[in-house]
Amino acid sequence: MELNYFALIIITLVLGFGAQAMIKHTYRKWDKTPSSSGISGAQAARRMLDANGLSNVSITQVAGELSDHYDPRTNVVSLSASVYDSHSVSAIAVACHECGHAVQTAQGYVPGKVRSAIVPVVSFASNIWMLALILGIIMSILGLIYLAIALFAAVLIFQLVTLPVEFNASRRALAFIQQSGWLTAGENSGAASVLRAAALTYVAAALASVLQLIYLLGMARR
Repeated sequence: MELNYFALIIITLVLGFGAQAMIKHTYRKWDKTPSSSGISGAQAARRMLDANGLSNVSITQVAGELSDHYDPRTNVVSLSASVYDSHSVSAIAVACHECGHAVQTAQGYVPGKVRSAIVPVVSFASNIWMLALILGIIMSILGLIYLAIALFAAVLIFQLVTLPVEFNASRRALAFIQQSGWLTAGENSGAASVLRAAALTYVAAALASVLQLIYLLGMARR
């Protein structure tokens, strides 16, 4: 069992680090390429929001690298410093992706609503499942082990629901960028590469969780 779990850890680390390395490599490659239009990430975000009737959604600058996100509770698109003022292809792609989430919220995109609805449950499950598993193993209580597996499964469900949400936001972003004519054909290809690499990180995380859930189920049976 220890050997199998060690192998699982190695696979999980490879998936995680591999996905992170790809997004950073792709992002940095196209971050060195200025857009033909010369607009910044913040300007692209504002135009996409306004084009979708979302003048009520504000844009702010936050610290960190690739810390960009949209908060539906405050209706704010937060862009990292390297995206907010940057005129690169990467900056435009990332900024519009986050605006894609704002459009999803405004249009009542169902997977997005489901993800938001289960956030409290997933937050609790992610904090408690490991404790329940350890207690179940130490005390030899199978019920606790299955509870831990159920809690972990909730985390996995959240990750799986996140996939269509992220893919859809990227499709909205790329469609708007292409329609706007800000980028050349080659730059559009670069923007698509950045968005695909970002999506891969979510796929890798979900795949790692699937493997871990399979292992936990096998452990419970033994």
